[in-house]
Amino acid sequence: MHVEAPSSSPALVFKDPYFLDFLGLRQGHDEANLEAAILRQLEAFILKLGRGFAFVERQRRIVIDGDDFYLDLLFYHRRLRRLVAIELKLGRFKAAHKGQMELYLKWLHKHERQPGEEAPIGLILYAESSREQVELLEMHKGGITVAEYWTELPPKAELEQQLHQALLEARERLAQRGVLLAPKSGD
Repeated sequence: MHVEAPSSSPALVFKDPYFLDFLGLRQGHDEANLEAAILRQLEAFILKLGRGFAFVERQRRIVIDGDDFYLDLLFYHRRLRRLVAIELKLGRFKAAHKGQMELYLKWLHKHERQPGEEAPIGLILYAESSREQVELLEMHKGGITVAEYWTELPPKAELEQQLHQALLEARERLAQRGVLLAPKSGD
């Protein structure tokens, strides 16, 4: 029986948020601007994603029932041994994005998956937080990670609040696993 190493799980590979300040995007950018900036800075973007990612294709054409769909970015992750579909979204995450990504992942699984590879997974990068929708839709159960991207740092107070919230969520996950951490003063 194969036991997956903890460092090889999708939850440990993806981050949230992704700080994309190096792209030099201004307010009012669109998805095409975001994609073009990422491609110009592909090496830096791959390093922001983390170790093990390899670029496969941009605007991957997918034809389903005669309709054309275009997956923004397609990567392969060496340690996970699977394709990683990335969709770039402006504004807030919407529930419809889940269905779109599920469609892409099922198509990739059927038409692109190679012998020995695990099922494809997806990452939806969006500009504004919609944590409750993501939580209610249980995105992680379908192999889909949703993460916010930032093109500039938020105000200090907002950043501190988000870091504090991330710490609370991490402690809750550890507590659910039976690992207890004593809270530090100021938390």
